[in-house]
Amino acid sequence: MKVIFQKDVKGKGKKGEVKDVSEGYFRNYLYPHQLAVEATKSNMKELEKKKASDERKEEQELEKAKEKKQELEQTTVEISAKSGKGGRLFGAVSTKQITEALKQQGFEIDKRKIDLKDPIRTLGVTKVGIKIHPQVIATVDIHVNEQK
Repeated sequence: MKVIFQKDVKGKGKKGEVKDVSEGYFRNYLYPHQLAVEATKSNMKELEKKKASDERKEEQELEKAKEKKQELEQTTVEISAKSGKGGRLFGAVSTKQITEALKQQGFEIDKRKIDLKDPIRTLGVTKVGIKIHPQVIATVDIHVNEQK
């Protein structure tokens, strides 16, 4: 019997998949727990409409992410920190400080999205990647200057 999975079922199928399962398994487990519905013509049409709308939403999100990338790459983030001889910082510039500086410029970025391999420990400009979308990564200049 063909069914359309409404939710992920471990070992059987993922949400939106159409698969064959035994009639008893469907009737006794999947249907009562609302994990799957029978793959009738009307349910298949509904599934196609849902997939099409999901694709449109994803395309819109990708376009928004590309626009945000353009805006981010045009900005330079200024951070002041105390430093010693040779431009070495006392401490380091963390993702939290970068997030706060971006927030002051009007960008809401989660600190976990900032790709900073090592904390910034020197004065000057450092390029940092920010994941906006799984397919879009913006490169932002972080300018660390000496605090007076």
